[in-house]
Amino acid sequence: MKIMLNGKAHDSRAETLSALLDECGYGGRPVATALNEEFVPAPLRDEQTLKDGDRVEVVAPMQGG
Repeated sequence: MKIMLNGKAHDSRAETLSALLDECGYGGRPVATALNEEFVPAPLRDEQTLKDGDRVEVVAPMQGG
């Protein structure tokens, strides 16, 4: 399916938000996620299914200042 990941088109086979994070190398990292502009807490990512055309945002903390 095609989704928008951080504003860019992305082809994915992931069925859940958690699986998408694993697929993209974010698995296990502390990140914030939003699906279609709605915040998704980490404990709910396994339950959050994806569908064609969804918009996913992943934000990782940055060091520095």
